[in-house]
Amino acid sequence: MADTKQQHPALSLAYRRQNAWDRLRQDEKNFIAAFCEEYKDFLNKAKTEREAVAAAQAYLAASGFHPLEKISMLKPGDRVYSINRGKALTAAVIGDNPAAGGLNIIGAHLDSPRLDLKPQPLYEDEGMALFKTHYYGGIKKYQWLSVPLALHGVVVKADGRVIPVVIGEKPGEPVFTVSDLLPHLAKDQMDKKLAEAVPGESLNVLVGGIPAGDEDLKDRFKLAVLEKLNHWYGIAEEDLISAEIELVPAWPARDVGLDGSFVGGYGQDDRVCSYVALRALAGIKTPRRTALLVLADKEETGSNGNTGMESAFFTNSIAEITARCMPGYSELALRRVLANSRALSADVNVGLDPNFGEVVEKMNAARLGGGVVLTKYTGSRGKYSTSDAHAEVVADVRRIFNNAGVLWQTGELGKVDQGGGGTIAHLMAAHGMDVIDCGVALLGMHSTFEIASKADIYMTYKGYKAFLLD
Repeated sequence: MADTKQQHPALSLAYRRQNAWDRLRQDEKNFIAAFCEEYKDFLNKAKTEREAVAAAQAYLAASGFHPLEKISMLKPGDRVYSINRGKALTAAVIGDNPAAGGLNIIGAHLDSPRLDLKPQPLYEDEGMALFKTHYYGGIKKYQWLSVPLALHGVVVKADGRVIPVVIGEKPGEPVFTVSDLLPHLAKDQMDKKLAEAVPGESLNVLVGGIPAGDEDLKDRFKLAVLEKLNHWYGIAEEDLISAEIELVPAWPARDVGLDGSFVGGYGQDDRVCSYVALRALAGIKTPRRTALLVLADKEETGSNGNTGMESAFFTNSIAEITARCMPGYSELALRRVLANSRALSADVNVGLDPNFGEVVEKMNAARLGGGVVLTKYTGSRGKYSTSDAHAEVVADVRRIFNNAGVLWQTGELGKVDQGGGGTIAHLMAAHGMDVIDCGVALLGMHSTFEIASKADIYMTYKGYKAFLLD
């Protein structure tokens, strides 16, 4: 017998979560597979902010972008980029409409939590050579114990020569590690709170164990390491003082799950948003409004410094673009361009993890596979340090995404009193522009192996492209 039961009319009024995989066509699934292979390659090349800028610059150049400083006047369709000290960049595609009407801006960050070498890192103790570190950003320190680590960075010699350093990524190369305490003797350690069980000053990295010279030579384990570094890179111990060397997980990004539905890897906060925004910008021709991408440094430590979003680099870049587009440029004209712009703060959010469901409020938590995440506010507890997007802004982005067939969801950074975090949204909003956080949901954020859904990566790419073209 046929089911004659009718649905209640009010059902059409209810909001219902969807899974992106249910909405994807086969051609989109094929595109996702290829797109995420290229994304994993980017993650493997871009384990530091300097490497991320270099990879982004290469991609922009291959996509027809040119250094901004080499172009005196800009016209619709022009594609330009600008690099800030090798750690941040802006890129733009000039639109048909005058810049005075504002830009469509996507802002993400390239830095990720890690271990940095101290200025004087090398010492020896008990027949071993070690590096002292200072952790960067918000980490759970125990996650960095007993994992293979690679050295990435640069050494700048007194004569100005810049020497790139990468050790631990190629097959057969040595890796490094922070040793952990065996459970048999860890009673006192395990009785402590997790935050106190691993002091920051104990994150010392094992780098050598074969001595130089004979037994009478002082510091011979340390000297043996210096001999290796000098042989490989031509550097001495003093050169480490003017170096920026980071320790990052040595493993590559990988597919996760029997069905390969997830990407696992280091640094997806926030290189996943950086990469899809880069791809979205490069994929457009001549937009209605000028489309601009900013990839900033130092977000994980407060966005300070002259490569962070609090620096003048962001406004200087827009000023340079505006001056090349607008006759009669002035400071007031720049302020109007900024105030008339709208922006997506492209950053990740927490995905609901069934293993730790108690830290989120499930009605307002993002799910992996639920699409790109709109985050109206971030901050902590009483929305401290958030820009809190206006209802009109949320509605505008809803319109753009719905019209483009982008599956989206909403998210929060955990329960109200659980904790929280911030993004660069409030720094963009300080210029008067409308802004909302928008990005990919992750499991294991700030860990050494973060997890993202391939469907969400695609929907974020699709959403960013639609926003830039609107």
